[in-house]
Amino acid sequence: MPIYINEEWRQFHLQGKNTSYLLTVLKNGQLGQAYFGKKIRHRDDFSSLIQLPSEPLGNASFPFEGDPYFSLEFLKQEYPGFGTSDYREPAFVIKHENGSRTSHFTFKEYRLENGKPRLDGLPATYVEDNSEAETLIVTLEDEVADLELDVLYTVYHERDVMVRSVELRNNGKGQVVIERLLSTSVDLPHADFDFLHLHGAWIRERHVECQPLRKGLQSIDSKKGVSSSNHNPFFALKSPCATESHGEVYGFSLVYSGNFFGGVEVDAYNTSRALLGINPFGFEWTLEGGGRFQTPEAVMVYSDTGMNGMSQQFHDLFRTRLSKGGWRDKERPVLINNWEATYFDFDEEKILGICDAASTLGIELFALDDGWFGERNDDTSSLGDWTPDRRKLPRGIKGLGEEVVEKKGLKFGLWVEPEMVSKKSRLYEEHPDWVLGVTDRTLSHGRNQFILDLAREEVVDHLVETLSGLFSSAPISYVKWDMNRNMTEVGSASVGRERQGEVVHRYVLGLYRLLDRLTSRFPHILFESCASGGNRFDPGMLHYMPQTWTSDNTDAIERLKIQWGTSLIYPVSSMGAHVSGSPNHQTGRETPLDTRFHAAMFGAFGYELDATSFTEAEKETVKDQVQFYKDNRALLQFGSFYRILDPFKGNDTAWMVVDSEKSESIVAFYRTLAEPNPGLLRVRLQGLKPHALYEIAHTQERVYGDELMNAGLLLPPFFNGTVVTEQTKLKGDARSCIWKLREVKEDR
Repeated sequence: MPIYINEEWRQFHLQGKNTSYLLTVLKNGQLGQAYFGKKIRHRDDFSSLIQLPSEPLGNASFPFEGDPYFSLEFLKQEYPGFGTSDYREPAFVIKHENGSRTSHFTFKEYRLENGKPRLDGLPATYVEDNSEAETLIVTLEDEVADLELDVLYTVYHERDVMVRSVELRNNGKGQVVIERLLSTSVDLPHADFDFLHLHGAWIRERHVECQPLRKGLQSIDSKKGVSSSNHNPFFALKSPCATESHGEVYGFSLVYSGNFFGGVEVDAYNTSRALLGINPFGFEWTLEGGGRFQTPEAVMVYSDTGMNGMSQQFHDLFRTRLSKGGWRDKERPVLINNWEATYFDFDEEKILGICDAASTLGIELFALDDGWFGERNDDTSSLGDWTPDRRKLPRGIKGLGEEVVEKKGLKFGLWVEPEMVSKKSRLYEEHPDWVLGVTDRTLSHGRNQFILDLAREEVVDHLVETLSGLFSSAPISYVKWDMNRNMTEVGSASVGRERQGEVVHRYVLGLYRLLDRLTSRFPHILFESCASGGNRFDPGMLHYMPQTWTSDNTDAIERLKIQWGTSLIYPVSSMGAHVSGSPNHQTGRETPLDTRFHAAMFGAFGYELDATSFTEAEKETVKDQVQFYKDNRALLQFGSFYRILDPFKGNDTAWMVVDSEKSESIVAFYRTLAEPNPGLLRVRLQGLKPHALYEIAHTQERVYGDELMNAGLLLPPFFNGTVVTEQTKLKGDARSCIWKLREVKEDR
């Protein structure tokens, strides 16, 4: 039983596999936070965990006259408001009809449900059987305002995951305005944590930033209308001594694809409050009498086995209980995309030549990228007109797709950017009012395009029917769904002037309706999301599309940092990763073909180059790469991922995957810059069985798991400045090597 109720003391004890989460009803009726951390034994009363001051508090405010001990400024709370003696960041702010922003929600009742309820209109984690999880729903009420608030907690029996969300109901007749309604708030008893998050920019996404907590508020957010490449909707609080394999870590992630806010406030008493939810900036939602508002879902993970322990909890949950559809558990095909090979400059002959070359290399899917429709010879026109350019493709998408599938033996995929429109398009000429934006301002553009207003149901309906016709017109089995700009001058004619603060969230809800309808209608299609690369790599999108184009930066060395940071929360199977040409198009770096493969193979793998330009030696190398990937695809895509050597802290990177039985593993090592006269190096592995005997495939050397994890795996010799021998594998910049390990029986 994962949820225990101490009725007498009104305490709730939620237990995961190795985790306990305790909340209680405080003296004033509010919910209080008692404990979040490693699993503790259940008992009948946890009152000793409620921290009250032993002496009267000075310069504080108190809800009860004559009681100088009970102040919300001091107490740990579960879903705090503002204005009733707590001056820290609140989880909610509601503006009442009289203009007041003071609310007081107190405990009304609770109920338990087996399994996990669905969230209306929002992506969320789920269960396949109700026995997997149990949900506690605590109802709070503000009797004066006639409001009710449900705080939902789902705990999975065999995971160290807590899933939270909030629903607000207006039971009165008048309006209230939601100015802030976050998905989670947790007060932790101290502030001895490092605040870790993922920051970046285009072609430099999800770089790791980590610094000690300081007094005051430290936060990340997005105001771009998408989750953004600047900050991912994730942060972690880790013990200063925590490593990849040891120490306490608390991870927080939001299942949402729009503007978000995540932050931690350290107060005067050195407690820390973690908050996560829809960004209050620019947001307000008018809630009519009888109406309700549901927040996105926040996922909280606790690990006492370091960052890898936290990451593996997120990976398994997101891969198997957030992503949905037939492709969730399927091995993903090896693809080739023509973007960096041709950009907009191609015709059918060129495309079929790439397909011929790809077929002989063992590649399984061809993806036709931007430039196939309308008059799309550059990025200034045709978005919204999803009809093929007959000058480039005389037989259209149908004829090309059929030849790729039937004669070239490849599956066929297509790039689209449905949320956008070009001014130079039939769609814009017919429906200029469908553009997202305020009507009395000049609209900024991004990549010469504008955003369709998905807050309008007729726009969603148009896209469903247009794309359904396109996807049905040819043998399409893969779709790359792009979104290449952020929101500006946000406004919509679909709602009145008093509701313009709702537009961004309404857009996101419209996007989710669109994705739900299309992915349900075309379950055979593998959808990959993209937003100028990683500008919308978030759990909300993973619910509908099991993989995301990780970054427009395909440079193998830069990808080490990008994929390392992404792996903190997202599984390998979700990361689109391609081998591209050299010199690289984003950095100009020249990188060996093997290194490019060794980086890209830890992801949803493919190629993004002109396969017709390979030399004979390169063809043989790529054939071997593709075959190795196919032979180990399940392990690479679905194995447990361990980070070993951090590219943000040194010249070397290493990571590995291990299968569920711990009987097979692939290890990779990368050195960015050559070093003169280097010494020998061992890399300590993780996740193996200590007493198992493993054989290294290419050397047939046999080594026990405990030796590999404690003494380490010896790397092949680096070039030391004198001669190159048969054993020298690592000479020059951007070099790498991989090992395949397999458990073998001991010879007796």
